[in-house]
Amino acid sequence: MQPNCALKNETVVQVLTAFREKRPLVHCLTNEVVQEITANVLLAAGASPAMVVAREEAKHFAAIAGALLVNVGTPYQDRLEAMHEAITGAQEARKPWILDPVAAGVIPWRDNVILDLLKRKPTVVRGNASEIMALAGHGSGGKGVDSTDSSENALRSARLLAKEYQCIVCVTGETDYVTDSLRTLSASGGHIMTTLVVGTGCSLSALVAAFCAAWPDPLEASAVACAIAKKASSIAIQNSKGPGSFHTAYLDALYTLSPEHFRASNE
Repeated sequence: MQPNCALKNETVVQVLTAFREKRPLVHCLTNEVVQEITANVLLAAGASPAMVVAREEAKHFAAIAGALLVNVGTPYQDRLEAMHEAITGAQEARKPWILDPVAAGVIPWRDNVILDLLKRKPTVVRGNASEIMALAGHGSGGKGVDSTDSSENALRSARLLAKEYQCIVCVTGETDYVTDSLRTLSASGGHIMTTLVVGTGCSLSALVAAFCAAWPDPLEASAVACAIAKKASSIAIQNSKGPGSFHTAYLDALYTLSPEHFRASNE
């Protein structure tokens, strides 16, 4: 097992440049509470969002898109059927798909839903510390959708989960860790204000999907998505007074963010 390694700025520059050139299409089957911010975050960052939710067309559209996001924030039977259809379409077309296991460990029925999705072998699982620990059997979940654990404490769980399901696991918090069980990249920075705006975590999962569509290494792609979000929140906090203005400033920061921000940075 290799030690943790901070994500290099040169990697961010390479991946962000490729991402902006490709402008990937992302199929989002996501939490109904966060569809607008998810779409706006993808647009601001440089991707194209599509919220195709009908079971009858989910499989076909997932094959067309560059990547698929499956977020279980508001699950119900029709939506779950659409998710499984979309996963089949993405896998048949060899497109990456990302699972956001919202509120894992809180409700047994939801946990069974998430386990069924995990068995479909996602490319990346992106969750907060409490969610990742619960999926690995090391915790009982957080406070609803909010984490009550640190990402550092969840790193062992993330590695075990990555090994068991042969996927990338991205656990986010004050420091974000991305691991395939052998390699681990970290991204630090950001601002706590992101926790006061609904949808920043869910939209991060969509960013992970977008970057996975544009870069062949999902470990690096996921870590760069985290770094981009943290850099944008660091910029946004300088131009905001509270959650409302931060929401707008965050979108603006994603839009204006460029590789030059990382070429000039020693973070």
